[in-house]
Amino acid sequence: MRENGLVPKVSIIICTYNRAGLLSKTLQSLVPLESLEQAEIIVVDNRSTDHTEAVVKEFIHRYVDDMDVRYIMEPVQGLSAARNTGILASKSPLIAFLDDDAIPCRTWITTIVSTFESRQDVMAMGGKIAPIFESRRPDWLIKPFELPYTIVDLGNRIREYPGRLHPCGANMAMRKVVFDISLFPLELGRKGESLLSGEEAWLFGQLQKEGHSILYHPLMAVDHFVPSSRLTEAWIMKRYYSQGISNAMKREGLKGNLLLLGKTAAKIVYILADSVISRSQGRKLLNKCRLESIRGTLYMIWNRKRESAAG
Repeated sequence: MRENGLVPKVSIIICTYNRAGLLSKTLQSLVPLESLEQAEIIVVDNRSTDHTEAVVKEFIHRYVDDMDVRYIMEPVQGLSAARNTGILASKSPLIAFLDDDAIPCRTWITTIVSTFESRQDVMAMGGKIAPIFESRRPDWLIKPFELPYTIVDLGNRIREYPGRLHPCGANMAMRKVVFDISLFPLELGRKGESLLSGEEAWLFGQLQKEGHSILYHPLMAVDHFVPSSRLTEAWIMKRYYSQGISNAMKREGLKGNLLLLGKTAAKIVYILADSVISRSQGRKLLNKCRLESIRGTLYMIWNRKRESAAG
């Protein structure tokens, strides 16, 4: 436990919604971490209806002398709202996000703090995310599906994130100054059982536009639970459809929509061509999912156009 008055080096924010059992395991996994005394832990309950509050308060009571843990209720539904509440409540110049179903490796905190302290050019970082499948990995879950399932392994060397890749919310950290201009956009991100996303891509897109360094560190690793309910073709197709909606929500104005429509048309041509030669179950499902993403994008563009005309 830190002495009174000392500012923590990192604020670990865990946003949670109706997953008390998994959250309990995540909280318990923090106990053996190196450099735990350098961190504060903020659990943001996004209006759970299960026994989440009891789980967190029992954990706080048990480890009151060993670590700094706070419980905050955020009544506005949505992951972005919960994250923003955690950010505003944090005391540290470093913010680390951990999912309520993720288990960090022993050196997780040490890696985050030491990297930011030694690399002043780094504004954000992420690392490996390995799956803990509740049931057998489906044969159709091929490599392109790994990112939608938050499975990340970019190798064993420290490097900048390539291309359009960026850290995932299950395992990401950044300097708090990132949020001086804007917090996470409330219209993007998960809300209850919704699969909308895009808030992380928006944030890291802003950093990349400004030329900031975003680092992948293999020693910043977590294991991430994947429930059986998500290991279905229906779920992954819904995930892609929601991603299509999220992509359209990030575009604004006539120029933005025209660019998105152009990219969508190119995707349709590619999918049709790939469908002719694809034989495996995984590739066939991937093309179906890509079409679902396009359907979500077109729905959002049309719906926004209709609302604009009505207004």
